[in-house]
Amino acid sequence: MIKYVSARSVKQNSKENIMNQLQDRYIKEISKKLQTDLKINNVMALPKLKKIVVNIGVKDAATDKKNLERMTVALAQITGQKAKVTRAKKAIAGFKLRQNDAIGVVVTLRGKRMYSFFDKLVTIVLPRIKDFRGVRRTNFDGRGNYTLGLYEYSVFPEIDPGSVERLQGMEIIIVTSAQNNPDGLALIESLGMPFVKEDQSK
Repeated sequence: MIKYVSARSVKQNSKENIMNQLQDRYIKEISKKLQTDLKINNVMALPKLKKIVVNIGVKDAATDKKNLERMTVALAQITGQKAKVTRAKKAIAGFKLRQNDAIGVVVTLRGKRMYSFFDKLVTIVLPRIKDFRGVRRTNFDGRGNYTLGLYEYSVFPEIDPGSVERLQGMEIIIVTSAQNNPDGLALIESLGMPFVKEDQSK
């Protein structure tokens, strides 16, 4: 019996294959190089990506519902996953902020979507930034996790720059299983993160 496959199904399968390329490279190639470079005998002890948290703080989110909705849709388009609204844990009188007020949107990526997002970030998004020369090596937290800030979310290809009504930055936190900054740096750099050259960073 002949089994017919829809064009949509073929397109979806192709997309998933593309999404898995970086993950496959880590398993087949990158992990072996890391094992040699970091002198780690146990493959299970190698540093790896755990999750990527993408956060957008929305100004006047509590009062400007439309802008909050726009950012929720935009973040979902960028990451391929539904965004959650973040809320204030406590009141801050100086900012006229009450407890539980909406303050932004966030997405936590794991697995295939995490690798897909990372690959897109380093191969498409960062090179699109004007006068880009690499990201700083100093944005690690001491435990191998890296934080990257972007001034404008419209650098992502899913966003039409003409539809952007106001400048809006975003924060990307790359969480790894590394125990220290050097191991975290080795992992993220091996996955393609374009860090500024060491002589320039000094």
